Amino acid sequence: MINEHALREQICEIGRLMHENHYIDATSGNISARLDANRILATPSGLAKGYMSPDQLIIVDMNGNKIGPATSANRDLKPTSELLMHLECYKQRSDVQGVVHAHPPTSVALTVAGIGFDSCVIPEAIVILGVIPTTPYATPASAENRDAIRFLIREHDAIMLAYHGSLTVATSVWDAYMRLESLEHTAKIMFMAHQLGRVTPLPPNQIEKLIAMREKLGYARPGDDERFRKAYGLSHSDEMEDRIRDIVRQTLSEFL
Repeated sequence: MINEHALREQICEIGRLMHENHYIDATSGNISARLDANRILATPSGLAKGYMSPDQLIIVDMNGNKIGPATSANRDLKPTSELLMHLECYKQRSDVQGVVHAHPPTSVALTVAGIGFDSCVIPEAIVILGVIPTTPYATPASAENRDAIRFLIREHDAIMLAYHGSLTVATSVWDAYMRLESLEHTAKIMFMAHQLGRVTPLPPNQIEKLIAMREKLGYARPGDDERFRKAYGLSHSDEMEDRIRDIVRQTLSEFL
């Protein structure tokens, strides 16, 4: 059973970390977590997320209506302006328990420069985040923005919103925040590599090993093999699947 008080405190802690790590500024960014099948706990609109108190968070239903007993701290507050995007994540994926939207500067800068994350060469990011798509530009806090992530969120745990920010999801709101940290750390390395003038791709057989590791650790999403094949120019998906299964079996045998 979910401890609502502990979840409120954790969301506030994540807000503080996002502010301290410069993933958000002023009142930007938003965080939410699933309480149950019909209720979502979300950050309010117009407040600096680094300085929230647990009683300022708002409970909404799956239609975005504010529900539950009001507190003196949240009575006059409204849910995040990006609520439509958060709700879409929960509607599309029953496994998602937490959603984090931020404006990590290096990650956003890459989208402004037209540099995608699709063929990232950072091993840890390949394993943990998988293929990271970038949406076409959509107006923030709009139905257009929700529609931009509707189909992508079914297949990805991290998405870049062009010119705008990031969206990360996970089976807990803490892990969704951890994916944000990994995303921005990856972006900083990619940015520095591009400044140095050359990004050397990983060999296909090493990519396949990382995909196998991703599967073994439980990070894989349905359709991963096809997405990786397109992003990294790997061999036919059937052949890749066979090789990945062999690698997984070999890796598992080393632990037995």
